[in-house]
Amino acid sequence: MLQAGQKAPPFQLPDADMYMVDSSDYLDKKNLVLYFYPKDDTTGCTIEAVELSDLMEDFEKLDTLVFGISRDNCASHASFRDKHGLTVRLLADPEGEACEAFGVWQEKEAHGQKRMGIVRSTFIIDKSGVVREALYDVKPKGHAGQVLQLVESL
Repeated sequence: MLQAGQKAPPFQLPDADMYMVDSSDYLDKKNLVLYFYPKDDTTGCTIEAVELSDLMEDFEKLDTLVFGISRDNCASHASFRDKHGLTVRLLADPEGEACEAFGVWQEKEAHGQKRMGIVRSTFIIDKSGVVREALYDVKPKGHAGQVLQLVESL
C-alpha cells in the first residue's frame, strides 16, 4: 500500500470518452486527486462521484484535477457520467494495473465470502508527483468535503 511521501505510480488510462489520460502530463502543472471506487452506478459510488462533481470548481481553483478510477470500461463510465450529470473524469482500468499499483485491489469479505475487489481509496498527489495523502477504506458520504480540505492544506 502506498504511503504519504512516496512517489505516485505513473498511469495511462482511457476516460469515458476513450481519451487517454497520462499522469506524466500533469507533473509540475496540477495536483491530482485519484479516487478508486468499486463499481459504476452503485449507491456509495454514486454518492461519492456526485459530491466530488459538486465541488469541481473548488478543486479547479486549487489547481487540482479529480479522477475517479474503477475496473469498469469506458462505455460503463460514460453511461454513469451521463445518468448522474457527473463532471469528475472517470478512468477505466479494466485490467486493474492502476488498482494494483496503488494497492487498492485487495481481498474483501462480504456476506461471509472472500473475494478480490477495489477498496474505496483516495490519493492526493502534489504537482511534483508525491503522494501527500493515502486514504484507504473511506466512506463515501462527506468524503469529497474532507478531500477538498486536505487539498486546501497543500
